[in-house]
Amino acid sequence: MNTPHRDLQWLLTAPILPTLLRLAAPNVLAMTMAVLVGMAEIYYVGQLGTAPLAAMALVFPFAMLTQMMSAGAMGGGVSAAISRALGAGDLVRAHHLLQHALLIGLGSGLAFSLIFILAGPSLYALLGGKGSVLQEAVQYGQVLFTGAVLVWLLNTLASILRGTGNMRTPSVTLMVSAGLQIALGGVLALGAGPIPAWGMVGVAWGHIMATAIGVAYLLAYLAKGRGRLRLKPQGFVLQKAMFADILKVGAVACLSPVQSVLAILIFTGLLAQQGTDALAGYGIGQRLEFLLIPIAFGIGVAAVPMVGMAMGAGQVDRARRVAWTAGGVSAFNLGLIGAVVTLAPDLWARLFTQDETVLGFARQYLVTAGPAFPFFGLGLTLYFASQGAGQVIGPVLAGTARLLLVAGAGYGLAQYQATADHFYTLVALAMVVYGVLTAAAVKFTPWHRRSG
Repeated sequence: MNTPHRDLQWLLTAPILPTLLRLAAPNVLAMTMAVLVGMAEIYYVGQLGTAPLAAMALVFPFAMLTQMMSAGAMGGGVSAAISRALGAGDLVRAHHLLQHALLIGLGSGLAFSLIFILAGPSLYALLGGKGSVLQEAVQYGQVLFTGAVLVWLLNTLASILRGTGNMRTPSVTLMVSAGLQIALGGVLALGAGPIPAWGMVGVAWGHIMATAIGVAYLLAYLAKGRGRLRLKPQGFVLQKAMFADILKVGAVACLSPVQSVLAILIFTGLLAQQGTDALAGYGIGQRLEFLLIPIAFGIGVAAVPMVGMAMGAGQVDRARRVAWTAGGVSAFNLGLIGAVVTLAPDLWARLFTQDETVLGFARQYLVTAGPAFPFFGLGLTLYFASQGAGQVIGPVLAGTARLLLVAGAGYGLAQYQATADHFYTLVALAMVVYGVLTAAAVKFTPWHRRSG
């Protein structure tokens, strides 16, 4: 068995469940702050009128895709590669991976900025944007995606530190950045004192400024050697093997958020045919799903370095126990939430509306989808754990099956003029399929340690 750095031995010997919960807690808090940012920005834009609010809805899926790809997909590939190197006791390789990870983050961020600045107007129009709504969306998107490179760098830096087992520093940085984003976005969007109101563009600039501050802090943190790895630009040499180690997981994992966003877009478009009330009821339920993601994400990201270091050290059995423990914790937590909203849907639904018609659809959605929440948590968390093992193809294919189910069955339901209840059942079924297939992929895919 390989010998990792002495500071990391505890990740290979400590009891799995307490260690996992200790690592997951700061990640969950950081992701919860990200949700609060979204709620605050919706409130600010809502003060500007209906057209800006609709415009934000057009841009949101692509902004979410940027975050999901940089933090959860490629970020998981970065954390996994670094943790496997540290688990094998190869500190030199870990430093090389750090340098190559930053290059990947920089290149991917610049590509995202270019793509969405140039193609954004066409994409928003494709989603139904027109007139003043399209104009607002284009103005907002042009500024927001100028900062896409900063989002990629911030999440890449956070993933590097998570790969070393350090969850506290990136989480605190992301929470502070989120707090700054809430404050700056509100001031710049609505104006305060001598500062004029910039509208939606102000929200975008608040996001860019807060993210830039987070990037600067984490770069300084690594450059000063305050973590287990130190950023040393001198002597950097491009190595194909380093790119391959990150991209063999990160690039494949990037398919997963694309599939998730496509599934949401397809289902939203199909359900819109049921009328505004049915779509509004689904929207209330979907807000709860966005609050579930931080829990599954936080636990899953904590599992990545534990699995990766165990794999690097040749402890394959421990790596699998970590994965199943993480999946079980996530399923249990989301199952509790699902049980509550299934038995008492009004506890959530009435936070957003008092319209009885909309409430009826919201209750229907929560009662139908609530029992499937633990499968969603299980699948998402095992997806992250698989990144640590470098075996992500199976979970990605499970996401593909979910997307095909939503598209195929959704189209069939639309042709037969199905009711909203049938579509809500489809959402629940898609969650169950995703969780079961991901679990099967982890169960039956061989995990073997690969040499660097």
